[in-house]
Amino acid sequence: MASEGPLDKDSSRPDFETEVVVVGTGPSGGSVASFLGSYGIKGIMIGATSTTAETPRAHITNMAALECLRDIDLEDECRKLASPKESMMHTLWGYSMAGEEYARLYSWGNGPALEAKYKECSPCDPVDLPQTQLEPILVRKATTSGFICRFNTEFVSFEDHHKGDFVDVLVKDIVFNSFYTIRCRYLFGADGARSKIITQLGMPLKQKPGGGLAWNVLVKADLSKHVQYRKGNLHWCYQHDIDHPDFAWIGFPRMVKPWYEWVFIMFPVQGYQPDPPPTEEQWMKRIKQIIGDDSVEVKILNISKWMINDIVAEKYSKGNVFCLGDAVHRHPPSNGLGSNTCIQDAYNLAWKIAYVLKGLAGPELLDSYDKERQPVGEAIVDRAFQGYLDHLPLWKAAGILAPDAATRVAEFGELSAATAAGRDRRKAFFEAIHGTRFEFQGVGIEMNQRYQSSAVYTVDQGPMPSFKGDPVLDHTKSTYPGSRLPHVWLNKAIPAKPTPLLDLAGKGQFTVLTGIGGEPWKQAATKASKALGIPVAAYSIGFRQDYEDVYFEWEKVREIEEDGCILVRPDRFIAWRSMGLLDRPEDALLQVLRTVLSRKGNEPNGPVR
Repeated sequence: MASEGPLDKDSSRPDFETEVVVVGTGPSGGSVASFLGSYGIKGIMIGATSTTAETPRAHITNMAALECLRDIDLEDECRKLASPKESMMHTLWGYSMAGEEYARLYSWGNGPALEAKYKECSPCDPVDLPQTQLEPILVRKATTSGFICRFNTEFVSFEDHHKGDFVDVLVKDIVFNSFYTIRCRYLFGADGARSKIITQLGMPLKQKPGGGLAWNVLVKADLSKHVQYRKGNLHWCYQHDIDHPDFAWIGFPRMVKPWYEWVFIMFPVQGYQPDPPPTEEQWMKRIKQIIGDDSVEVKILNISKWMINDIVAEKYSKGNVFCLGDAVHRHPPSNGLGSNTCIQDAYNLAWKIAYVLKGLAGPELLDSYDKERQPVGEAIVDRAFQGYLDHLPLWKAAGILAPDAATRVAEFGELSAATAAGRDRRKAFFEAIHGTRFEFQGVGIEMNQRYQSSAVYTVDQGPMPSFKGDPVLDHTKSTYPGSRLPHVWLNKAIPAKPTPLLDLAGKGQFTVLTGIGGEPWKQAATKASKALGIPVAAYSIGFRQDYEDVYFEWEKVREIEEDGCILVRPDRFIAWRSMGLLDRPEDALLQVLRTVLSRKGNEPNGPVR
């Protein structure tokens, strides 16, 4: 029976017991519950709200996140509800949605050169999937995979009985004002930017000065006639001649659904305090200015404010408690990295939790989550905030930083002037536009994650190779342990539907990849699977093997000999590789797997033989 207050609880008698508790029903909470459920793990997911997200905050779903969702058969469902990649064709700059245009960039894998670059990286195309539609997909997947979902349920506190290997979680049913204790093996803090779990853990945060306040105004307005020849999901509007209100100095409409639903993201002047906040009438006037066509019917659906943060946790876990998503990394929406990183945090963590809960790995494996994902979180926070700062040179070159309209108009006018000052301003403007490509064309920051931890075996490897090209703009394919499994297309000797290499891995299993002469590795995989009780698949790729390297792409990127071996983790990152066939492949593979999984009885952590 539920108690009337938290002080009445007897922690020795929980109201409910399960394997895991997930606090948060957003992209990170929904993802980790879905991934864990796919491994057969049972749990409960709670959220303080009465439903999933009501506003479309996050929206771009990139290739790396879709690869994770593909592993649990959600990619097609996401794609059906998403706006296609082509709707994200450009990022544009202009006076208004109906007015003249200043500049445009191909974005998010669109355009001839960029599309080819993206398709080299993944079998998945990026899409625009608002959070309002992503979250229900994840919650439904979790609840049909063994999870209970309880909305209107608030996290209160937890007690980690680390030596007893369980956590007691105190929650409050908001509807009935009742308190319950849930006992679980692991607790997941996916409770967002105001995480109570991070606060109770006392996790140190690296916090730099942020960019202040911003607004999201969700609007219904059919702008299809104005977007016909400038399709894109981000439209920056610079209006030099308007005495803009302090609460909305500059704004850009972001497409939610083409081309009738938009979020107008507004930046106020520096130091603005929303007391009192703008009225709906004031918002309507500013939005109509940015649209630039009074004949368009506009309906405001929601107004919310948010902070432009630059924060990352120094650690993601402590004891039996693991945090992920916005709880541990908070940043501007630049590069569209937010919900994508949430999903990848969950994907990295879920297989490790499942292996430990099933007794297939030692608990030390869980230490690798923090080691692998915290540096990724720090990198994406830095990139996202830099993406925000990259607009400052553009604002200066476009002449919109001046405090009065007359000066702004004069500076902007120099862009078309046949003068030395005009040439200098045009050069600065062109360079600044080009500089924003790191935000809108950043395939490298999306796909270049590399892990270093006990779950990656590098003792017998040389130094980690450097990235080729620009690490933000270019994806480097590599089979060095800790790298993402490279994308290539495979087929059969009698051609059938092409198979991406990605699909040979995942599904909760380790995967061994070899080639002609590597049959002993496949035999070793079978024996290791039996010895350790873990699923290990094995495939040979090459001429008349299990799969044909139809375009000879694998030969270019595998970096090992044909009779070598690549061991892929369940999250499709490379755990280890052997450059060629070893004298005792069975012993080598068993040693590596024991080490990666922190299994007792592993051989000394040295080079395999």
